[in-house]
Amino acid sequence: MGEEWIIDGNYGGTMEIRLNAADTIIFLDIHRAICIYRAFKRMIQYRNKTRPDMGEGCEERFDFQFFKWIWEYPKTKRPEIFKRLEQLSNDKQVIILTSLKEVHQFLKKVQFKP
Repeated sequence: MGEEWIIDGNYGGTMEIRLNAADTIIFLDIHRAICIYRAFKRMIQYRNKTRPDMGEGCEERFDFQFFKWIWEYPKTKRPEIFKRLEQLSNDKQVIILTSLKEVHQFLKKVQFKP
């Protein structure tokens, strides 16, 4: 079996490299209201603390620019990502999940093991 890895995020500077290297792309296309809610909830839960998934010293704080980025994402970033996904070769599997229910169903189907 060859090398296996998982990477997340949508950093545009390396997206083309990552899309070309991947055999499977899972795009979480969750409604922006849910994303705003979850970011706000996370901010409250970890206020002035470092989240377990962040590097030491990266304390959670309110960042207006980040919330603005989330809200504008469907108009500013999403169309370009869909364009890139459509241009991928047919040998890549693209999975688009649009709800928590779809995410749970997908995880059950692949029997995800961390």
